[in-house]
Amino acid sequence: MSWLVTGGAGYIGAHVVRAMVEGGESVVVYDDLSTGSADRVPADVPLVVGSVLDAPLLEQAIRDHVVTGVVHIAAKKQVGESVERPLHYYRENVTGLQTLLEVMAATGVDRIVFSSSAAVYGMPDVNLVTEDTPCVPMSPYGETKLVGEWLINAAAHAHGLRAASLRYFNVAGAATPELSDSGVFNLIPMVFERLEAGEPPRIFGDDYATPDGTCVRDYIHVQDIASAHLAAARRLNEAPEGTSLTLNIGRGEGSSVRQMVDRILKVTGNEQLSPEVTDRRPGDPARVVASADRIREELGWAARHGLDDMIESAWQGWRHRHG
Repeated sequence: MSWLVTGGAGYIGAHVVRAMVEGGESVVVYDDLSTGSADRVPADVPLVVGSVLDAPLLEQAIRDHVVTGVVHIAAKKQVGESVERPLHYYRENVTGLQTLLEVMAATGVDRIVFSSSAAVYGMPDVNLVTEDTPCVPMSPYGETKLVGEWLINAAAHAHGLRAASLRYFNVAGAATPELSDSGVFNLIPMVFERLEAGEPPRIFGDDYATPDGTCVRDYIHVQDIASAHLAAARRLNEAPEGTSLTLNIGRGEGSSVRQMVDRILKVTGNEQLSPEVTDRRPGDPARVVASADRIREELGWAARHGLDDMIESAWQGWRHRHG
C-alpha cells in the first residue's frame, strides 16, 4: 500500500511527502519537474518523472508501486499567468485531473486528497470564510480549482471514490531552508526581494475597509498544510465509499499586510525601513480569513505554527537560496 503524491517535488508537495513519510506512510512522488526539484525528494522515496496528462505513465507508476491512494498537488498555480494563459491552465489543472481520475478508476485506486485553494471563493464579503461561502472565483486559476472539486465530487458519487478537497489559504514558511519556496509570488518573499535590493517593501493600497486600511489574510505554515494532508489521507483510509469532504486549511486568524510587513522588517533586522504604499492591485479583496471549524471537527486537526515561525523559517530559506 502506498500513496502517489503528484507534484511531490515542489514547495508544498515536498513538505507533504516529508510529513507522510515521518507519519509512517509509504510514498511515491510523481512530478514533471517543471517547477519542482528532484533534490527535494528524499533519497529513499521513489520519483517518477512525468506529466499528469500522460495516462500510460501514470498507470504504470500506480501498478509498479501498488498505489492505493493519491495526493494530487501537481498544478499550475499563478493567478496572473492564468489570466494570460487560460487554455494552458485548464489543460494542466482540469484535463490533468480528469486524466488522473480516469487512471484511478481503471486501476481501482479509490482515495484522493486534492490540493484546492481559497481562490475558489473570489472576493467573499464575510468576516470568516466557511466551506459553504459561495464560490465566485476571480481568475482562471481559481476556476480550475473549483472545477477540480466538482470533478472529484462527481467521481465520488458515481464511482465510490473517497475524497477530500483541501482549500489552502496563504501558505508560508519552511520546515528546513532547503525546502523553502523558490518562487517570489507571495507577500513574504516579495518583501525579502525588495530588502535584498536595498529597497523598501511595497504595500498595495492602504484604503481598504480594514482596521489599518491594508488587506487582511489568513497565513498558514506549510508544515501545517502538510500535517493536514496526512490527517486527510488517514481519514480516507477509514471513510466509507462515496465520502467527499471539502475543508479549509487556515488558522482562522487574520493579519493585515502592514502587520506582516512590520513583523518581517523586525525579524530581518530592517526596522529602520518604512514601507512604500502604492496603488491597489486589481482583484485584491479586503479580507479573506478562513473558518477552520470544519477541519477541526472532521479531522481533529488544528494549525500549530504562528506568524513568527513562518517568517523566520522563510527568511532562513531565502538566505539559503540567495547566499
